[in-house]
Amino acid sequence: MARTTDRTPFPTSDTVVVTDAGLETWLLFDRGIDLPAFAAYPLGGTPEGREVLTEYYEYYAAIADEVGAAIVLEAPTWRANPDWAETLGHDRDALAALIVQCVDVVDAVRRRRPGSQPFLVGGAVGPRGDGYVVGTAMSADEAADYHAFQIECLAGTSADVATAMTICYADEAIGIARAAQRAAFPAVISFTVETDGRLPSGMTLADAINATDEATDGYPVHYMINCAHPTHFDHVFDGGAWTARVGGLRANASTSSHAELDEATEIDRGDKDDLAVRYAGLRRSLPSLHVIGGCCGTDHRHVEAIAHAFCSTA
Repeated sequence: MARTTDRTPFPTSDTVVVTDAGLETWLLFDRGIDLPAFAAYPLGGTPEGREVLTEYYEYYAAIADEVGAAIVLEAPTWRANPDWAETLGHDRDALAALIVQCVDVVDAVRRRRPGSQPFLVGGAVGPRGDGYVVGTAMSADEAADYHAFQIECLAGTSADVATAMTICYADEAIGIARAAQRAAFPAVISFTVETDGRLPSGMTLADAINATDEATDGYPVHYMINCAHPTHFDHVFDGGAWTARVGGLRANASTSSHAELDEATEIDRGDKDDLAVRYAGLRRSLPSLHVIGGCCGTDHRHVEAIAHAFCSTA
């Protein structure tokens, strides 16, 4: 499917960009919505689902307006890949239709909020397997072939960028970047890390970013870190050139490990004010950091605190 409209370029690192937060945990714990396979994308297929998604995205659009920031909101497509869709009974035709409906929800929020700052629609791309463990690893070529379906679907919508989140190992990141490159679709790669600051594969963040850049001629717009608390990774930034490639952060509110979060039966909302201070402090270590949002356990209240703290240090 070929897109017929122009994409909004991703803002450069001198522009603060607000993004959204922990959609799935917000749906589960704040709205009481069951999410089989932790998948939010089926909500795009019903009027009730689109209504609650719109409520969620409007919070972040308002925060961006409040602080005068640009915005990128990620369509709820993190689980919208063929393997996860199969577990939910969706074949590829049904999955493609739901991806379009999910993007349309975010695009409708954008169209209602014209402003002077850029407003991008992102398409969240998740790992083929679990978000916290590597499981059965693919080669980079296998990952490119696997993720091509979702990325090509996104490239045919009004989305501006694919944002791969909670990526656990470098070969999957490389494959996603290559699939996006083949589709001529901008891509951001976001790795997750364990409490020691390393990817679940054991690779350092520096090595993962460098390996992905080397294998794709630096194709990703930038890199991000998500689904980890700043205390898990704030010690790994060594001043190397790779740190300038980290453009965004979507941290967890909780300081718990991935294993602890997997076993939790209640949400850990952490300390939003402490989290906001940590984001602002990371500007000293990450010269290109400009995309700010949240991940598991965070919501618009966390992002509002982060945006105000971050913008006050700009």
